[in-house]
Amino acid sequence: MSTYTSSQGIKKVLFIPYALKDRDSYAATAQKKFNEMGYELESIHNASTPSSAAAKAEAIFVGGGNTFRLLKSLYDEEVIDIIRDRILKNGVPYIGSSAGTNVATATINTTNDMPIVYPPSFAALGLVPFNINPHYLDPDTSSTHMGETREVRIQQYHEEETCRTVLGLREGCMLRVEGSRATLLGCTNARLFIKGQQPVEYRTDADLSFLLQ
Repeated sequence: MSTYTSSQGIKKVLFIPYALKDRDSYAATAQKKFNEMGYELESIHNASTPSSAAAKAEAIFVGGGNTFRLLKSLYDEEVIDIIRDRILKNGVPYIGSSAGTNVATATINTTNDMPIVYPPSFAALGLVPFNINPHYLDPDTSSTHMGETREVRIQQYHEEETCRTVLGLREGCMLRVEGSRATLLGCTNARLFIKGQQPVEYRTDADLSFLLQ
């Protein structure tokens, strides 16, 4: 994280714990970790006005949990547009983990989560023009599981008329986006799904900037 924040002199991070029900406990856990890294952490759920906290954020970290709960809360608290503007117009760093990654993309259609609540729309922050499937899993040929594989589910999504390219991020990798450049980082490959094409594997340090066009 220091890679993204040190050059800008950022010392305070706004944490968004909306993906879990117990926000106090989640924020306390995050605060401990961020303090150990030398950052002050403010949780948006403790702010008297969440929209004001988002508008003043120096950096934003959105934690994982249930993507539907997270997106609904972002809409309910009316911070979707504010967060998007802070990042795209003001250059505020955004870090998303799991569900926090899902809401950074165009839509949450390719989340792995159950729809335990219903956001007013599946449209997310739209920081990138494609979708991501976090925790992407390859088929296990020794498994007795009879349900669809992750790849089959993404292919089913691509059967719909309005769909996006999907980047499957396995455990151990992440996507770094800076301006017009997107780079795959980590220790595992990613799998890219484009409608009507065969999936393609990309290795660590691959330039995926073409996905931003």
